[in-house]
Amino acid sequence: MVMSKFHFKVEPHSNQLKFQQLIDSINDAISRELLKEGDILPSVNQICKESSLSRDTVFKAYSELKSRGIIESVPNKGYFVTKATTKVFLFLDTFKAYKEVLYGSFLENLPENITVDLHFHHYNINVFETIIKESLGKYTKYIVMNFNHDKVPEIIKRIPENKLLVIDWKINSNRNNSTIFQDFGQSLYNCLEENIEKIKKYERFVYLYPEFTYHPKESIDFFEKFCADYKLNSEVILKVKNFQLDEGDLYLLVSDRTLARFLDQSDQKKLSPGVDVGVISYNETPMKKYVKDGITVISTDFEMMGRKAAEFVVNGDHVNLQIPTKLTVRNSL
Repeated sequence: MVMSKFHFKVEPHSNQLKFQQLIDSINDAISRELLKEGDILPSVNQICKESSLSRDTVFKAYSELKSRGIIESVPNKGYFVTKATTKVFLFLDTFKAYKEVLYGSFLENLPENITVDLHFHHYNINVFETIIKESLGKYTKYIVMNFNHDKVPEIIKRIPENKLLVIDWKINSNRNNSTIFQDFGQSLYNCLEENIEKIKKYERFVYLYPEFTYHPKESIDFFEKFCADYKLNSEVILKVKNFQLDEGDLYLLVSDRTLARFLDQSDQKKLSPGVDVGVISYNETPMKKYVKDGITVISTDFEMMGRKAAEFVVNGDHVNLQIPTKLTVRNSL
């Protein structure tokens, strides 16, 4: 008789139910290729004996795996791995052009036997909680974009730490969580500082931070510190309706909706970006280098973020990586 390569041990201090631990353990073994298509699993009796589980618990776990098409049973032979496909849970905030770059890079760097289920929470805590709750135990890895809400830490705590990767914004993660993130404070300051001579040619530096944005507010603090340190005439505008383009001003924009408004007003007032007014737009997208002969952007490397997230899925190693942020100068500055 061929002995199974798989051995299971209950984690007594885990918050997960025992049958769910068994499901996760088998999925993880498949993800790491410790179990491959056609491999035999331990019998129900063997799992019961080795792990002190009841037969009902083991049957419940195996039945769930069968319903997902991951394993199959053959009379008088036992349970076998039927599908060596790994499923990954990818949970983004919204789907914008720069998130498409991240998503595309993530998919391109995954092996063919790994499938991805993509979900969005739109910064809604009820949606965030419901979707994560419904996903538990169904995936080998969880890639999650957190956001600023008090309930987020308790919700993501339900995901086993070795399966969770927090991306883009490090907020509401703990030191045991794997993270691949960008910095929204000091990196902004550094990028502006590296281009101070170009910025100083403008009469005023304006940060438009609209009421509908979820961009981290720490960016306002570092913008104001930068302007104070370099004695720049500056303003932070918090309401889009108060935005009126003025000749001689440089604008920092965190929303593409406000970039569209900037471009509309520059056309209406016959002001040329990079000459009469300036603009720095947050987050690189494929089109910004072509608009108005090039929009200057400050952005993290979303292609790298997607690639590094894929590496976490494949190798499972703990990671704590800050993706660099840079300012790409084009004609609008």
